[in-house]
Amino acid sequence: MASNSLSPCRRGKGPAAEGSGKGEGDARLKVPRAFLDLAQTVILHSDSQRFALLYTLLATDPRRIEDRADPLVRRLELMAKAVRRDIHKMRAFVRFRELVDEGGPRFIAWFEPEHHIVRANARFFVERFANMRWSILTPEVSLHWDGTTLSEGPAASRGDAPADDPVEAVWKTYYAAIFNPARLKTGAMLKEMPRKYWKNMPETALVKELVAGARARETAMVETARHSVGGNVQGAWEALRDEAAACTRCPLYAPATQTVFGEGPLDADMMLVGEQPGDQEDLAGRAFVGPAGQMLDRALDAAGIDRGKLYITNAVKHFKFEPRGKRRIHARPDAGEITACRWWYAQEVALVRPKLVVALGATAARQITGKAATISRLRGQKLALPDGATGWVTVHPSYLLRLPDAEAAAQAYRDFVADLRGARALLDGAMPLARNDPQADVSALTPVL
Repeated sequence: MASNSLSPCRRGKGPAAEGSGKGEGDARLKVPRAFLDLAQTVILHSDSQRFALLYTLLATDPRRIEDRADPLVRRLELMAKAVRRDIHKMRAFVRFRELVDEGGPRFIAWFEPEHHIVRANARFFVERFANMRWSILTPEVSLHWDGTTLSEGPAASRGDAPADDPVEAVWKTYYAAIFNPARLKTGAMLKEMPRKYWKNMPETALVKELVAGARARETAMVETARHSVGGNVQGAWEALRDEAAACTRCPLYAPATQTVFGEGPLDADMMLVGEQPGDQEDLAGRAFVGPAGQMLDRALDAAGIDRGKLYITNAVKHFKFEPRGKRRIHARPDAGEITACRWWYAQEVALVRPKLVVALGATAARQITGKAATISRLRGQKLALPDGATGWVTVHPSYLLRLPDAEAAAQAYRDFVADLRGARALLDGAMPLARNDPQADVSALTPVL
């Protein structure tokens, strides 16, 4: 079918070859413009069924393309997405190597596309490297640009491309120098730059070694900043605290007395994250100074943990409450308020760099993991957190104060102490203890009825 026999139709028009005001003899096939846009991309896919799939969509009802839930439409859209991704990968991962021939410098690159996207990418490379003489060799077709004319050549093999050039040594040195281990996210890197492309890029020969040493380099950088003259961790934390004092990221700042920021040594190995300030914390401007704080202090002492060595903060920095007469009753922060405070939490973690983060309650668990989950599901599990630290989840001490049954409250306190001991053991590299520890001191537990 000649391309000029297709024309887009307006919404509501059928695809049948029917007269449309130009006489009964007009048999042009009218299809939605969205179909043409989709087809232009899908035909570049390597799937041998691509034309049959497009024909099936066209022959049944081209207007099916408006139904994104249709299995055929979904399959074609995924094929188009794969083609667009391959186009992007070619633009991102083509590496030219310099040769010199009778015409002067010429730059050669080798690339192995997954789909038929080489010709579709030609304009990009002509416009991007208009002043270079270059060739891109692929197993399907070769492109050659001499500065004025683009031409095609036959398929090539990897051996037809040069292995390296003198500039690569300089580039590798530069790449290694700018590689920042603090920003390394191996999973994201491999998703964006799959290993199949590594053989075409000189810098990837360094990646394995750089990744392996990233943690050690990062730790060394942090320690140097802490202990060297002019180390700025304390100053950065103070600036962050002062900035948080004027936070208006969510509406909670308006009725609250003040921001309650974290406190403790900035080289603490363990960070405790509560849910939000309570009434007394809001007035005092410090975390865990009310009844829940007193309960926490007793449990920490029973677990053999020195509070003075902990960095203690909250998932949400402002007190959320409901007024009832003269009292302010705690209200649970919602997902938006937790997300609004995530930036502050992330900055605290980046500065303190704790080895272990202990979440006290569901709100804190959501903040440290970035996901909604129940305490019962996460409690007692060693968690790998997105920031690279280890996570540990237990209940909030205020939960113990709300239990009306003395026996249940005593057991809950023993479990809480055991959780804190488990956190200490995890930090020390030992196996966490069982939660049901009958030797935990419950004499300090006073349930609020």
